Formats: sequence, structure tokens, C-alpha cells
Amino acid sequence: VPSRWILPPILEERRRGSPDIQLTVLIASGCHRDMTQAELEQKFGLELLEQVSIVQHHGGDSSCLVDMGTLPSGGPLLVNQVAAQAELLISEGFIEPHFFAGFSGGRKSVLPGVAGRNTIFYNHSAGMIDDPRARAGILEGNPIHRDMQAAAERVGLAYLCNVVLNEDKQVVAAVAGDPVLAHQAGCEIVREMTQVSGQP
Repeated sequence: VPSRWILPPILEERRRGSPDIQLTVLIASGCHRDMTQAELEQKFGLELLEQVSIVQHHGGDSSCLVDMGTLPSGGPLLVNQVAAQAELLISEGFIEPHFFAGFSGGRKSVLPGVAGRNTIFYNHSAGMIDDPRARAGILEGNPIHRDMQAAAERVGLAYLCNVVLNEDKQVVAAVAGDPVLAHQAGCEIVREMTQVSGQP
């Protein structure tokens, strides 16, 4: 995700509306390792890093998680407290076909991005992935997408900016605004770029 290009205008707009705003970037790493300092500098740029606080999400650390109830599937919703307590939660990301969530981007910044390990494991379980609607390009009726969307709504994801990249990692489209509507618009762009009809 080209954060060094996406985040500055978003943060500038926030500051225009609230000059004293405290800005925290929560790295939505799911169950993955922390980013190194070099990776952070490459992703965000030094100038941006000097303007915000960086928090790396640790999905296995219960001390940084908040219990936000149960998801439609029955799985637990454990979320990073920074996201749960934010006055305004904004996400960035990119959209591409995803083999069991339908598409990446959008709600995936919350689940799995800043969710607890048990929540992620439940969402990514064999039983959920085995559902015939848990396939690339399918959102409607997809139980994995449904839980991800419910998690984003429960936490209060208010705004997103997602991009579409080509094979050279260049931005070829961008969507922003309402987390559900903007993501749907981005998925349609990706669908037109990647989906084929007829028999293989």
C-alpha cells in the first residue's frame, strides 16, 4: 500500500478541521510480525513518521485487546484497544481478489488487521473457508466477509481510502469515503480488471 502518498492528504484534511488533533497510525498486521524501522521508513517516509505516533498491533497480546462481543458466525470479536477507543477510525489499503474473503481491502483493515488472534483464527478456520460462498470475487453470502464487515461496523470504521494496483504496483484507481460503499465501488473496478467469463 503506497501509504506515503495516501496518508498525507488525509492527515492534512484532519488537521485543517482540528489543528490539535492527535494522530496515531495503527499498523494492521493481524498475526504477522512487527514492521522494522527500515520498513516503516520505506512505507511512510521519514517526514510522515515524525508527524504521527506509530503503534504496531499484536494480535496475540490480550492486554492490548478489547472484547466487543460476538460476530454473526458466533466467533469472538477481540480488537486492538487503539482502534476500539479512537474518536475517528480511518483505514487505508488496497483491493485485489482474495481467495476466501472475496476481495481484500475495506473491512480487512479491522478483521484480520487489528483483531485478536482468536478472532482471526475463528474467521480463517477450515469450517469458514469450506463454505461454498467463501471464494475469490464473492462477497454476497460469504460468511468470512460478513464477519469482517460486522467487525468494521462494530468498531466504528468511519472512512477509508483504498487503491487498486497493477502488476507493477502502480496505482490505477482509488476509492474513498463510506467504508461499505467505497469498498464495493473498488471491488467492482477490480472485478472488471480481473474477472473472465465462460469456461476455463
